[in-house]
Amino acid sequence: MTNVDELRRLLLEPAQAAALDVHGRTDAAVLVPLYEHDGDLHLVFTRRRDDLRRHPGEISFPGGRQDEPDEDLVATALREAEEEIGLPVDAVEVLGALQPTPTIATNYAIYPFVGRIEPGHVWKPSAAEVAAVLELSLSDLRAGYGRRRLLRRGVPFRTDVYVVGENLIWGATARILGDLLDRVDHAERGVHRVA
Repeated sequence: MTNVDELRRLLLEPAQAAALDVHGRTDAAVLVPLYEHDGDLHLVFTRRRDDLRRHPGEISFPGGRQDEPDEDLVATALREAEEEIGLPVDAVEVLGALQPTPTIATNYAIYPFVGRIEPGHVWKPSAAEVAAVLELSLSDLRAGYGRRRLLRRGVPFRTDVYVVGENLIWGATARILGDLLDRVDHAERGVHRVA
């Protein structure tokens, strides 16, 4: 199993990732918080409240749009993680970035940054945005991969999903997770990926 230190070399440099152009009229950033526990990597997600206007009830990484024009995207991801789940900025070691991805319905360009945290954090979810904080192992996420037919706004489509228990991850979050798993899988097979 890949550990956090091995993962660092598989990621994009944050500045390199932030310079990549991706379709979307609004730049946003997410933090992919992870930690090692019992020999496995674990990721931290949020389940969004069901009454939110955008992406209600969906599972995502903590993050949001870039509010300040002079704020870099890494700072956006860290600020949003602190606001949404109570993760202090100084409790995160940014390891690198993943490939940015667009959202289809809301027209965001999402820039994901991977950050190491310590296990056992006490979460303080934002009552306005977050219904729950989820900690899921990379092994369970990998085992829960599949393709599924979903129906959104009356339109059926097939897409990659990750299912762990009652938790369904799809859309941009699934694409970000897929990129991370692809990088980890390449490392575990001894293939050196060129970003």
